[in-house]
Amino acid sequence: MRRLFPVTDQTSADQTDREWSLDELAEAYEYPALAPDGHWLRANMVSTLDGAAQHDGRSQPISGETDMRIFGTLRALADVVVVGAETVRQEGYRPARAREAFAARRTAAGQGPAAVIAVVSASLDLDFSLPLFTSPLVPTVVLTGAAAPADRVAEAAKAGAQVVVAGDGAGVDPARAVRELADRGLRRQLTEGGPRLLGQFVAADALDELCLTISPVLTAGDAQRIAGGPSVTVPHRLAPACLLEEAGFLFTRYRRI
Repeated sequence: MRRLFPVTDQTSADQTDREWSLDELAEAYEYPALAPDGHWLRANMVSTLDGAAQHDGRSQPISGETDMRIFGTLRALADVVVVGAETVRQEGYRPARAREAFAARRTAAGQGPAAVIAVVSASLDLDFSLPLFTSPLVPTVVLTGAAAPADRVAEAAKAGAQVVVAGDGAGVDPARAVRELADRGLRRQLTEGGPRLLGQFVAADALDELCLTISPVLTAGDAQRIAGGPSVTVPHRLAPACLLEEAGFLFTRYRRI
């Protein structure tokens, strides 16, 4: 892996073609220092050269080995992984697992053994018999609105999920979801989409950082972009923080200005 754009001037000398260790990846993607009441929401997405976020409805076909290593590293650094219900259904989400390689780092940061998975759903149309809900290392959170179906809320709680109300109506207010998670000590936040959820975070100006893998493939077709849904009045501009390359894949990192 080559670093094409340094995180800091001190790291710019590392231009070697080699596989980076997990410690090096963790340092490259470390969360910024947060104030006691602060939080940081980063997104991790993958896109083809022609802008497709999926192929045949899933992101895995456009991903790669190093992309998955970074995917795992970002999860290992996060307090919580926020994901939309449709992505849970399509990608077959399972609980985050504890990883020995990151155990000491998480302990030093005051984190639990693995990230919490937080599922955003207005209808709670989810299979609560799945391991994501019945046997996670840490309880799964379900973010929903105050008007969510009472029977589905009861089913979620019965399965062991923690239901968090983050909206006054049927849906979830993205900015409120970020605050509700932070209030529960889940301040290092990571969203893996899908595109509709990421679009909602962008429209609410709640996104602090985007980690985008650009896959060296073309797919054409009508696949979704990495973010969809409501548009913003003025486009949000981000600043590049890091650019890595491996086997034609570009691993970009942009931060809020």
